[in-house]
Amino acid sequence: MGQRMNRIESLLEKSFSPKHLEVIDESNQHSGPQTETHFRVRIVSSTFESKSLVERHRLVYQALQPELDSGLHALAIETFAESENFKSRESPPCAHKS
Repeated sequence: MGQRMNRIESLLEKSFSPKHLEVIDESNQHSGPQTETHFRVRIVSSTFESKSLVERHRLVYQALQPELDSGLHALAIETFAESENFKSRESPPCAHKS
């Protein structure tokens, strides 16, 4: 796990006390330098209750502003309130799996 990933996790933990948090480095899927520049964040937190998607994303961007200012180039954000069924948003199992 890289330094930027550790910092992202720490900032999100501090800001949201998430029930679930995934920080995924997707830098290798993009052209150019492949050093911790593209991330996907999946976060479940009570902070997101009664907030719109735009409000949730603003909160995440606000929490990660130091990283955005220092080279974080792209951020895919998936936010869920604790009352939302996070599991139901995952892909269903393959019907043809033996």
